[in-house]
Amino acid sequence: MRRVITTLAILLVVVVAGMTALVLLVNPNDFRTYMVQQVEQRSGYQLEVSGGLRWHVWPQLSILAGRMSLTAPGASQPMVTAENMRLDVNLWPLLSHQLSVSQVMLKNAVIRVTPDSAAQKPSGSPVAPTDAEPVVTRTNGWSFDIAKLRLADSLLIWQQPGGDEYNFRNLNLSLDQDASKNASIELATRISRNQRNVSVNLKGQMNVAQYPHRLVGQIEEMDYTLDGANLPPQGIKGALSGQGEWNADKQQFALQKMQLTANDSTLDGSAEGRLMLPQQLNLALHATTLNLDNLMASAPASDNSTPQHASVMRTPVIAEPRTRTNADSPLNLMDLTLSLNADSSVWRGLTLNNLQIDASNQEGLMTLNKLQGKIGDGHFSIPGSIDIRQPATKVALQPEIENIAIAPLMKALELPESLQGTVSLKGDLSGTGLSVDEAKRNWQGNAELEATNLQLAQLNLQQMVRRAVARVSNSVTNDEPDDQGIQQLSGRISLNQGKVVMPDLQGGSSRLAVQTKGIVDVVNQQLDVTINMMLRGWKGDDKLASLLNGQAIPLRMYGGWNNLQYSLPVDDVVRQQLQSEAKSRLNEWLDRQKPAVLQP
Repeated sequence: MRRVITTLAILLVVVVAGMTALVLLVNPNDFRTYMVQQVEQRSGYQLEVSGGLRWHVWPQLSILAGRMSLTAPGASQPMVTAENMRLDVNLWPLLSHQLSVSQVMLKNAVIRVTPDSAAQKPSGSPVAPTDAEPVVTRTNGWSFDIAKLRLADSLLIWQQPGGDEYNFRNLNLSLDQDASKNASIELATRISRNQRNVSVNLKGQMNVAQYPHRLVGQIEEMDYTLDGANLPPQGIKGALSGQGEWNADKQQFALQKMQLTANDSTLDGSAEGRLMLPQQLNLALHATTLNLDNLMASAPASDNSTPQHASVMRTPVIAEPRTRTNADSPLNLMDLTLSLNADSSVWRGLTLNNLQIDASNQEGLMTLNKLQGKIGDGHFSIPGSIDIRQPATKVALQPEIENIAIAPLMKALELPESLQGTVSLKGDLSGTGLSVDEAKRNWQGNAELEATNLQLAQLNLQQMVRRAVARVSNSVTNDEPDDQGIQQLSGRISLNQGKVVMPDLQGGSSRLAVQTKGIVDVVNQQLDVTINMMLRGWKGDDKLASLLNGQAIPLRMYGGWNNLQYSLPVDDVVRQQLQSEAKSRLNEWLDRQKPAVLQP
């Protein structure tokens, strides 16, 4: 054991002595010119290193440098600048007069991927084919090989030609590649823009053999959080995985076998597109669960949902937030196709089954080729178009719904849940705005409506008529059992800037016939509706019973929703009947008296 310890101590002394001698005998500044020449020969980029180079021995033999910059040919701004650079050097190649860099580490670096930092071709130079392989110049004597790259506390500035600039802050990158150009990558960064914050942590594999023209790889795990303006209060938090490909020459990307979670929504599918203007994005998605209420800022709060808070660092707001307009939407610069099938989804509290969306966008003009699904036992289909190319969003929809429960639909549209039953509708609507409030105020159109099994909350129409008749006359009765509401009601309705007009809805049940007309003002929450009811089955006084069996009795409901007034003038109907009967009997008596008066 003593011999082993002695041997290890001797080896340690030799290594320390060798490294000390190396540091004393080799000047790292001798590598400066070589590194600059090699970078320029291999890539055409210009490397500049300010200040002197110095050795750093422990725990890794490294060359430390001060401020550095890397500039593409003809670029007006450097592609990379850093306050500090560290080159981890392999010891044995250095002993044989070779520089082998195992790792490059940059701290407080600024990476610019912008038109100003891109390489510029000399005027009149030939254009190479897009599929041409990059030419790499080999040199003799010295070798230059980088296996690892580290970025710490850095900034990435990314901008497409003619597009907006995006700043990826707190960028931390770890990239390890082997001899086959297969790299493992770990990345963490965040971006703040338009009062929105995104944080990303990514792990994956990447093949860089064809870099910078092409990259292929796999996203093993990407965790993200998103919050801020026009997003749900709890933010959006989730993960993404899949197999990706990037074509730099065509600025195209593709993501296959994608698995995505967003709060409590789960999706899979594929995405592909192009970053050059006009940008393109093609999405083919399938959702097992899709909770839209948990992904939209305008969705109503759920009564039993547990919010998932996204812990994203918020940037301080110094000025008042700028008002968002249609001009700020990325859809104005994008061609988009979306194919989405969701097994189960939630929208404004409604549970949608088998939701199918087939939509496209051409620089702000969106076409809903298919938007359909099931709600309970009912079905809906809402094709149409949405135009955001102007300051005011223009909407044109052709909704068709069949056998949809009315009460949950009224709740989703923020209307009183005072009506129960099912409704079928086929209409044509247009207007400006997409929110529920804008739809109430600014949409207009017509629809054919048919409702079944209607019941007014806390109102029994047949019982109201019986009680009203009993108050004015006890000569007639109606012992027929009550129907369960109004079995059927149909007709045409119209919507104009928040007012629903019902000119003539006809329907009823086996014992009750109704005619409904009036106006419902959903903006001011008022209504004035008259239901003319004809209740059958009256018995007793033959004339009065005959009158009530054939006479429509008007029930008028008017006023505000929170203070609704009722008017059921049955006494007027009975009084008119009594007056008519009395007048008729008086005329008969007068007719009988005329012959007696004329006798001599």
